Amino acid sequence: MSYLETAADFYRAAAVTPEAGLCCVQGSTVQFPGLRIPARMSNMNYGCGTTVQPTELTGQPTVLYVGVGGGLEALQFAYFSRQPGAVIAVEPVAEMRSAAIENLQQAAQLNDWFDLSFVQIVAGDAFELPIAPESVDVMAQNCLFNIFEPADLDRALAEAHRVLKPGGRLMMSDPIAQRPIPEHLRQDERLRAMCLSGALTYEAYVDRIVAAGFGQVEVRARRPYRLLDRATYQIESDLLLESLDSVAFKVPIPEDGPCIFTGKTAIYTGPQDHYNDGQGHQLDRGVPAGVCDKTAAHLGAKEPDQITITPSTWHYRGDGCC
Repeated sequence: MSYLETAADFYRAAAVTPEAGLCCVQGSTVQFPGLRIPARMSNMNYGCGTTVQPTELTGQPTVLYVGVGGGLEALQFAYFSRQPGAVIAVEPVAEMRSAAIENLQQAAQLNDWFDLSFVQIVAGDAFELPIAPESVDVMAQNCLFNIFEPADLDRALAEAHRVLKPGGRLMMSDPIAQRPIPEHLRQDERLRAMCLSGALTYEAYVDRIVAAGFGQVEVRARRPYRLLDRATYQIESDLLLESLDSVAFKVPIPEDGPCIFTGKTAIYTGPQDHYNDGQGHQLDRGVPAGVCDKTAAHLGAKEPDQITITPSTWHYRGDGCC
């Protein structure tokens, strides 16, 4: 079987017999006022983080969600959109589609605001999305793209870019690895299906997003995910996997390179009340200003004695400039 068939079988079993924390970190589900989540749906939250970023969901956007799982994040997206057909969930595994529909039916009984028409579940996969070009505001996937081999990941990212409207947002949560995963683990199809051996390094992951045409990437969270220990996985030293939540914007890539926000700030400490670099960046004396990594490097090199650049916090909420 191909690795994709192995993954399909893995999640087919997970749909028939839900198991909390089956492949990803067990943790509390993100809660929103007035949203009640069925227990079975919560147990089927097979994701390593969250793609639901409220600051990106104003104005009742049209959302395409790939890999519906138990339907949790589709329900959370519907919480913000609240329009018939506003959330389209694409899922290749028939058993998972059926489980998600059952879970959403339970959610409709628990939530007066939720109507089943808000979420449309359709058959399909990330490589040939059954969606017209430039037709959705948001596309999201949680702990799916890390399963793909690099060439397949490029196909999926290209499809995401195709279906998003100009300025649209790709919201993702995937494991990343602190160093390249050894080849014998990458070739283990079951470990790949479990989100344990397909992860790229942070640099490689972001590079592929940019190569697909996304000109701005914002890191919303980065946290420890799993540890592959030496004895169990037969590797030279322990290998930490991290969960990375990000938002990539379908905007042109600037001539001087993409804007990658990782939570860095620039702080001007010179003699004037303000500092302006002549390229659209103004800093108030003593006040941290969020900047992308590119601008941080530029400012730090231009005025090393008057501008302090703080380290990446790996947590950014859109308060800066590039």
